[in-house]
Amino acid sequence: MAIPSSIFREYDIRGIYKKELNEQSVKLIGYYLGQKIGAGNVVSIGYDARSHSPILRDYLTSGLNAAGCKVLDMGMVATPVNYFSNYIDFDGQTTTASVMITGSHNPSEYNGFKMTLNQSPFFGSDIYALGDEIIANQDKVIADNTDKTDIDVKTPYINYMVEQFSHLRDFPQKIIIDAGNGVADTVITDIFKALNFNYTGLYLEPDGTFPNHHPDPSVEKNLADVKALLEKEGDIAFAYDGDADRIAVLTHKHNIKGDQMALLYALKMENPTVIGEVKCSQVMYDELERRGATAIMYKTGHSNLKVKMKETHADLACEVSGHIFFKHRYFGYDDAIYATLRMLELIHDGIDLDAEIEALPTVYSTEELKVETTEEEKFAIIDKVKALLKNPPSDFPVIQNIIDVDGVRINFEKGWGLVRASNTTPVLVTRFESTDEALAKTYEEKVNALIAEAKASL
Repeated sequence: MAIPSSIFREYDIRGIYKKELNEQSVKLIGYYLGQKIGAGNVVSIGYDARSHSPILRDYLTSGLNAAGCKVLDMGMVATPVNYFSNYIDFDGQTTTASVMITGSHNPSEYNGFKMTLNQSPFFGSDIYALGDEIIANQDKVIADNTDKTDIDVKTPYINYMVEQFSHLRDFPQKIIIDAGNGVADTVITDIFKALNFNYTGLYLEPDGTFPNHHPDPSVEKNLADVKALLEKEGDIAFAYDGDADRIAVLTHKHNIKGDQMALLYALKMENPTVIGEVKCSQVMYDELERRGATAIMYKTGHSNLKVKMKETHADLACEVSGHIFFKHRYFGYDDAIYATLRMLELIHDGIDLDAEIEALPTVYSTEELKVETTEEEKFAIIDKVKALLKNPPSDFPVIQNIIDVDGVRINFEKGWGLVRASNTTPVLVTRFESTDEALAKTYEEKVNALIAEAKASL
């Protein structure tokens, strides 16, 4: 079976188990990635709760061994624990790279690989080039060789968190957490117990079939159970995606989105540099600037934001979906468990989360809206939309300026509209915001009409 190029994505490698990620393709991924890592260098592997993750771990290990790498196996862990392995040593040896085997929030038949090389994401053109090399050599045979050394990353990670947040010991409020049967509770309740937190957990048991709800906390319906329990007996609630690198924060009044979280976290940073993605509210950028912070708008995607953080020496970055990246007092990667503790720290320090959110200017924002298309056409549609915007229809809202760092973000007098091609699925992602509710709807209608015209012209 030919290896499809579509599994090699902007941020990671992702596909359906057996159909696309199988013995042939994954051994080759391990082998050719191992050549990038370098013979004799150390790579640490972790995996999520999906039943096929350990199988893919063995295929990947065979490929890495064939390339001459030394493989360390941390077992089932959260993605941020996997990232953490790049910053500690194991009996005197440090890792050159790490690979997290995870399908994140995708359905249970999916899996994938998030890769770190020299403490930086392995992504974009590097992944596409890797894919080209694998496809060109897809008949190469890699022998079975699952030699590896078991390592414990969870214990040093737990100890680090307990030490860093020891001042939160005996935190008085009742915390609700929903792990969504992902891997958050490979560490989180150990941290909570060590700090003597008062908490109740939902769906803590890792189960890659996700029997209770889909593990994507950015989708409102997946939060029904944690909201109900918060209403009944909690003060603050958190929910996590399948690999625990994204977070939802819930109070009795608000579902606090990633860009709002960034404003909250930045309250305790002195003149920070904060990076947001193109889907973030204009309120976030304006409010940060008003406070004396430096706000940077950049591309969507965890790998893009990590690289931009290094380039700009930023303190914090965020995505609306709940990826939160701390360089301030941390390592610069997205970690929902660390973000949980930083949010509890704000409450501990007297920050009223609801009051801070309610003090922000009122805007009317849509959720992320998706327009179905194809992998082949999605970027062509964006190019056509850009062309149409040079001479928009007469009834199109007046354009103030256009930001094209990632798709097209059209700034109007009282709001903005966004159209971008997803890097992970065959859809266009749109979002709209205005200080006027009716105008937000108008922006949506007019931009959608432009998208329809662009699609029809292909």
